[in-house]
This record gives sequence, C-alpha cells and structure tokens, in this order.
Amino acid sequence: MNRTDSEIEGYVKEELQWSPDLDSADVAVSVKQGVVALTGFVHSYLSYLNKYEAEAAAKRVAGVTAVANDIEVRLPSVDQRSDPEIARDAVASIKTQLPVSWEHIKIVVKDGWMTLEGEVEWQYQRATAEHAVRGVKGVRGVSNLIRLKPRVQPSELKKKIQEAFRRGAEVDANRIIVEAVGGEVILKGTVRSWAERQEAERVAWSAPGVTKVEDRIIVSP
Repeated sequence: MNRTDSEIEGYVKEELQWSPDLDSADVAVSVKQGVVALTGFVHSYLSYLNKYEAEAAAKRVAGVTAVANDIEVRLPSVDQRSDPEIARDAVASIKTQLPVSWEHIKIVVKDGWMTLEGEVEWQYQRATAEHAVRGVKGVRGVSNLIRLKPRVQPSELKKKIQEAFRRGAEVDANRIIVEAVGGEVILKGTVRSWAERQEAERVAWSAPGVTKVEDRIIVSP
C-alpha cells in the first residue's frame, strides 16, 4: 500500500525524534510526491554529522523517493576553531582511518569548510576519508574532490557488479540494468525502497575500478 505525503511526513518526524543525537525541534519536514525536504539548523559539537544523521533518518522511512537536505550548520562560538586547527585534526583523523593511503589525500580548509583532494584507487578510501573528517570539531561542511583511478575494462566492471547483485539478498538483480563506460557506471531500473536503491549504489561503488556511479534507479514501492 502506497503512503500519502502526509503519512510519510509523520513517519519522518517520528524517525527524527527516534534519533538520540538530533534535536528534532530545530528541523522542519515537508513532503511532496515522496520527496522529503529538510530545513532548519543543527548547532551541536557534531553539527555536520547531525545534518547527515537527519538525512539518513529520513531515508529509512518507506515511501521516501528522494531527500533534499537544506539543514544549516550553525556552530556555537565555543565550538568555532581556526582553519589550521581543523586541518591538523583532519589530517590526524584520516591518517588513523587510512594508514596506508592517507598521504595521497590533501586537505584545504577555509572558514571551516573543508575540501578533500588527491587520488586513490578505491571508493571505500574516498568515502572513509570524508567520514573521518565529518566529526572534526569546527567543520561546517566537506567537499570531497578526491579522484579515483580506473583499474579494469568496462566489460569486466559491468560483469563484476552484476555478479555482486546476484550474490546479495538486499537487491533484486533482475530489476536493475548496469551500463559501464570507462570507469563510470550507470544504474537503471526500479526498486521497492530507497534503502534498496542505496544498497545498489553501494554495491556498484564497491567494484574495483569504478570512478563514478550515476544512479538513475527509480523507487517504486
């Protein structure tokens, strides 16, 4: 049974209240045709993480087809730090999470906004670097510009992703079409939930040699 926008809105608000690290009173929710818009602000020590926790909470609700996250990060004066301090902590965090490949990643910080640059071989390294710096005190936002090196032929890449879909239990491989051009992958088809769509994208990114995933999968409950 399809949920109405009003029902989805109610469930998203409940899910936000269920998240202990969020002050849901500062986040407004609106829904139109299954698309959730989050507005308001977060202002705790882990503000940037809280912003994406709110987004993750909305995506967990059945019937949600997309999320527009316009939550603003507002840091209390006690949590504001200089750019060099933020950069030093970010480097230390990435070094801890990626002890082998951290030297391939460069960090630029301006007014609390962090940009990650460099080149790595695997998507998990790119994602881990961003995750490592999101929790650094004083960060207002992160732009992940780390590039990926292509490693395999497109035909092999497509085959590996399709095989991974068939092995997994969370994605219906018969409903997803995979196309590969160089290291870029395009996903098409339909899935039953936003969670299944995210899992399909995660699986595609996990294949060696993927430099970009364009997710055109449609959520059709």
